[in-house]
Amino acid sequence: MKTYPCVLSIAGSDCSGGAGIQADIKAISALGAYAATAITAITVQNTCGVTGIHPVPPEFVKAQIEAVMTDIRPQAVKIGMVNDGEIIRMIAESLRFYRPKFVVLDPVMVSTSGCKLMEDAAIQILVSELMPLATVVTPNLSEAEVLFGASIKDVEQMQTAARKLLDYGCEAVLVKGGHLPDGNMCDVLQLKNEASPHLFSAPKVESRNTHGTGCTLSSAIATCLALGEPVVEAVGKAKKYVYQGIKSGCSVHVGEGHGPLNHFHAPVAMHIFDENE
Repeated sequence: MKTYPCVLSIAGSDCSGGAGIQADIKAISALGAYAATAITAITVQNTCGVTGIHPVPPEFVKAQIEAVMTDIRPQAVKIGMVNDGEIIRMIAESLRFYRPKFVVLDPVMVSTSGCKLMEDAAIQILVSELMPLATVVTPNLSEAEVLFGASIKDVEQMQTAARKLLDYGCEAVLVKGGHLPDGNMCDVLQLKNEASPHLFSAPKVESRNTHGTGCTLSSAIATCLALGEPVVEAVGKAKKYVYQGIKSGCSVHVGEGHGPLNHFHAPVAMHIFDENE
C-alpha cells in the first residue's frame, strides 16, 4: 500500500495567508508531504498586524485532531499558535493518546509585527504539558527569553538557554537568532543526548517580507522529519528552504507591512511511501 507522508499542523488561521495554518500548508506541500490541519483560533490579521483572535472551542480542536489521527495517521505534528490554556491541555491529551512519531512545537507568543498572541496563563501550561512531548521546540529570541527567564544577547547565551530549555523534557531545542543585532544570523540547535550544539549560520537577507517565517520553519522541520530525515539534517534542510524563500521573495510586494516569504521558490514533487518496503 502506498501513502503520502503526512504532517498535521495544529495552529491558528491567518486570513492574510502569510503565517499560521496557511503558511504551514504551503510549506508542507512545497516540501513534498501531505498537509492536514486542526485550527486552534481564527485571527483577524494582515501584513500590518493582528487585530483580533477568536479561539476555537477546545472540544472542537480535539475533534479535529481525532479526525485526522484516526484516519490519515500523520507521521509528524507541528504545533503553532495556541493562546488558550484549555486548548493546550486538550492538544497534549490527544498527543499522549495517539503518540505521533514526531512533534515540532513552535511556541508562538508574539507576531512579526509585535502583537501579543499568547495569554500569560497559557505559557506555563505549554511548558508543563506540551514541551515534554516535543521532538523539537523552536523559540525565537523573544520566546526563548520568556521560557529561559533571562535576556539573550549573543550566541553564547543562546547556547546556555538551549541547554536549559531541555530541562522541560523535550528532545531538542532550536533557538532562532534572526533578531541578533549583527548581520550574521545564527540558530542554535541543542539535542538532549549531545554535549555540543549545532550552529546554523547565514548572512542576513534584508527584507520586509518576513511574515510567517517561524511558522514556515517549524512546518518545514516537521515535514523533513516525516520524510525520514534525522533531527540535525531536518533542521538544516528546513533552514535552507526558509532562507531561499526569504531571499527569493524579498522584492515581492504583498500588503503594506511585513509580507510573506516565497514558499514555492523550488517546487518539489509529492513524496510517496510504500508501506511494504
